[in-house]
Amino acid sequence: MVTLKATHIVRPAEPTPNEIMYLNSCDQIKDITHTPTIYFYKHSPALDAGDALSRLKESLSKALVLFHPLAGRLNWAAEGGSRVELHCNGKGVPIFEAETEAAVEDFGDFTPTPAIQDLIPSVDYTTPIDEIPLVIVQLTSFKCGGVSIGLGISHVMADGPSALHFVDEWTKFARGAGPVVPPFLDRKAPEITEKPLDCKFDPSVLRPPPTLLGEENSLEQRKKPISVAFLNLTKFQIEKLRNKANLDFDKETYGGRGCSRFEAVAAHIWRCTSKARGHVAEQQTSLHFVADFRNKMKPALPKNYFGNALIRVEASDNSGNLLSNSIGTASKKIREAVEKVTDDTVRAYLDFLKGLPDVGRFRSLDNNGKPKGDFYGNPNLAIISWTGLPLYGADFGWGSEIHLGPGPMGFDGKTFLIPGRDGDGSFNVAIWLQEEHMSAFKKCFYDDI
Repeated sequence: MVTLKATHIVRPAEPTPNEIMYLNSCDQIKDITHTPTIYFYKHSPALDAGDALSRLKESLSKALVLFHPLAGRLNWAAEGGSRVELHCNGKGVPIFEAETEAAVEDFGDFTPTPAIQDLIPSVDYTTPIDEIPLVIVQLTSFKCGGVSIGLGISHVMADGPSALHFVDEWTKFARGAGPVVPPFLDRKAPEITEKPLDCKFDPSVLRPPPTLLGEENSLEQRKKPISVAFLNLTKFQIEKLRNKANLDFDKETYGGRGCSRFEAVAAHIWRCTSKARGHVAEQQTSLHFVADFRNKMKPALPKNYFGNALIRVEASDNSGNLLSNSIGTASKKIREAVEKVTDDTVRAYLDFLKGLPDVGRFRSLDNNGKPKGDFYGNPNLAIISWTGLPLYGADFGWGSEIHLGPGPMGFDGKTFLIPGRDGDGSFNVAIWLQEEHMSAFKKCFYDDI
């Protein structure tokens, strides 16, 4: 059981601009929710010697000077259409101070179960939007002397690379280290272009995912109980999958580039979920993921661009083809989807979103905080890859984390690919599936490598 001791509001250490900041089309379609992550730290002499809470508060106040938009609040925009605007008003970030009789070791392999949810602040999204902090933090002290930091950052404010940039700079202030790398805050940058659009965006990529054959909608599938698994793939197993995929992968089409580790593992998971779910051959299934377009744009966005620079990508097939053909064929489907992300398609995507009368269609909550939106579960899959991100080394002065992972807010088909923290080339796979399919998935996940 976790006991909340106190709540501390942290504001920027210095005066920051009081302004309404522009949010671009890519920001506007994001959920009005937070990305939950958890950092675990083992007991150390540095934790004994210092006041962890004071260190977090003081360093966060300094970080919020650089990242001052995170201290603000969202408001509904007067133009309507479910759009929001960012009020940089310095209302601050809450740090919840908590303690528990549990030990860090009690969480085993850190599978993102509901027990971990108690270590991450929760948010009532029926609260008026202008009262919801954009960053929420919980420092929990364990009986063993270790701590955890549960963190939530608004989807509207930051994608994975931006969130990690914020955490990295925050830890530098905590350690008194440098050099500091300020964020690039101009969110108009992705929409600035001096040339006419050379293509039109194909809105079919934003269509609702397929439903099970014989079912008009996803209501029955949404009701089914889900469970989570935290599975490891060694470097050897990943290379075995990649080598199998490359047997039937047309490298010449892609300038000699063979199947990537992500493509091979994503294809394997996609095929295993379809097999475990027992789809009929005609069942349409989609694999959804996102691609970072910072380096796809011409000129490229600044490396320290702070915001959302991700575009939705979809690979689709029917289950019969997916399972009767090789893993290389599935990998090619994923590569084909990735290759469509270019400067032209990104600009056309942003232009399309900008012209939508209402952007709320893409969110999982309505404007009153009630659940809605598309269902990416059975017969589909949504993969979030952290494999190319600088995840580890969040040292606030008491050593680096022993674990960093997602919170337990999953849905059927939601999957995370997480690189092993030891740099050994392994992946950890966190996946949520309907309970009735999990056992079969685990079996083919390893048997079919």
